[in-house]
Amino acid sequence: MSSATARLLGAVRRTNAALFEGRSTLQQGVVVVALLFAVGLTAAGLLFPSTDAGRLFTVLTADSTLAATLRLSVPIAFAALGGIFAEKAGVINIGLEGLLIISAFAGIYAVDMTGSVWIGLFGGVVASTLLAALFAVVCIEFKADQIIAGLAVWLIALGLAPFASTVIYGGKTSTSVTTLRTLPNMNIPVLSDLLVTDIPVVDFALVDIPFFGALFDANPTVYLMFVAVALSWYTLNRTAFGRWVRASGENPKALDTAGVDVHRVRYAAVLLSGVLSGVGGAALALGIGQFTGSGPTMVNGKGFIAIVAYLFGNYNPIGAFLSTMLFAGLDATQLTLQARDVFQVPRPLVRTVPYITVIVVLALFGRTRTPDAAGDPYESGEGE
Repeated sequence: MSSATARLLGAVRRTNAALFEGRSTLQQGVVVVALLFAVGLTAAGLLFPSTDAGRLFTVLTADSTLAATLRLSVPIAFAALGGIFAEKAGVINIGLEGLLIISAFAGIYAVDMTGSVWIGLFGGVVASTLLAALFAVVCIEFKADQIIAGLAVWLIALGLAPFASTVIYGGKTSTSVTTLRTLPNMNIPVLSDLLVTDIPVVDFALVDIPFFGALFDANPTVYLMFVAVALSWYTLNRTAFGRWVRASGENPKALDTAGVDVHRVRYAAVLLSGVLSGVGGAALALGIGQFTGSGPTMVNGKGFIAIVAYLFGNYNPIGAFLSTMLFAGLDATQLTLQARDVFQVPRPLVRTVPYITVIVVLALFGRTRTPDAAGDPYESGEGE
């Protein structure tokens, strides 16, 4: 190595060290400011509840805020989990928005036909998986550009679902169907009683716990979301299939040389993204009881937000879930603030708060490393 090259590399390393040092200092500053804000807000909420700060504290700690956060998290979290599996395997699936749209309509239509909410959920999953299968064939078998194919999936669903709704229901908005709002009878010994019956020692039921009580009175798909996050993490990190998925996205040649069919792994991962997105889309529509196909449809960008969530979660299901909860929590807060008209500021400006806050926080604290082979088609036998 020449002396000039050594000096250049040394300068690059010193610049990187200075940047990371500066970022670390900025992160510490942001944490200190956030803690001071939280302490001040709590004090204002407890001592001066009639002030704007006090009303904001009341909104943040309301049961309805956590309930709305959980409800808004479901479609984003499921789509994010699906996106993780696909991209970890080397297939960038930006068509998550389209999978949510098609499953939302299929879920409502299946309920309308059968009267069963659970068949509706299954119908949404089937529709989303079929569209994901089409995407997989185009990208894996025919080696199409994955970004363009993903956009095509979104545009197909954006046109097809409202069109089908217009043909069947006479408009882009479907008729109302049975919803998933009520807590099912889980019939779990002891726990089922504790949910709704006062506990003798503390004299209240689990659903009456301030703020966190919303966890015990949620839509069943919320509980399914927690299970899906845990299972996804376990599958990716503790199973042979998870190792194959990661190898397919990092070094498909090595996986092929080891005797594992890369195409099958990628097909399975993309189909899994369809299954998970199908649950999210159907849950979104069945939670409301209608499909709305006007404009960007009722999905309204949640698939793209899911992509951001798993990128900032660094392809970790738990990280993606926490990113989702951060966005959903801020979105739920701004919705409540608008409903109660707490601050005298224009509503369009209030609606931007979740997006701006998430971008700032995640840009400062997020870490993302894209799989090396993500977006690259693979020809079976290249590793021989």
